Amino acid sequence: SIYVTHDQIEAMTMGDRIVLMNDGLIQQVGEPMELYMKPVNRFVAGFLGSPTINFIDAAIDEVDGQLYVKADGIHLRVPDNKASALASYKGKKVILGIRPDDFYVGGDPAKYETIDVHVEVVQPVGSQSYIDVEVKNRSLICSVDSGTRIKPHQKISLGVNIKNMHFFDTETEKAIY
Repeated sequence: SIYVTHDQIEAMTMGDRIVLMNDGLIQQVGEPMELYMKPVNRFVAGFLGSPTINFIDAAIDEVDGQLYVKADGIHLRVPDNKASALASYKGKKVILGIRPDDFYVGGDPAKYETIDVHVEVVQPVGSQSYIDVEVKNRSLICSVDSGTRIKPHQKISLGVNIKNMHFFDTETEKAIY
């Protein structure tokens, strides 16, 4: 059967396959987690997920043969699984996407790339807490375990799961794979 909804949570939980449309045009077709983990464009990435993905205007840079994504206050290594697709973007702008659940507090600092942030708001919502942070006048939302003890106005380092970062072309907004 076919079920039509504008509710992304309903689509993700009820559908075996999703046909995601925008302005009457099909954007992507696939299983719910396929669309979530591998969105074909910025629209799909922004539509699926709660809280929504963080989009950051950034640039790709190369240092000693390693690619990095850079924005004010953000300097993250591009993971090996995405380096070849981003090689042609050296010196160019991209849109970086980081989902709120790909940030981590605590744990092994050698395991993740990190960014230093200022905590603005902490919203406990049960098993998770949403934290609004600021990095160089840019707001980001993160989802962390509710047992994590964070308070507003703290300065903390957030780990970033770089393997799950998303990159989009600034002109076409298509995903860069």
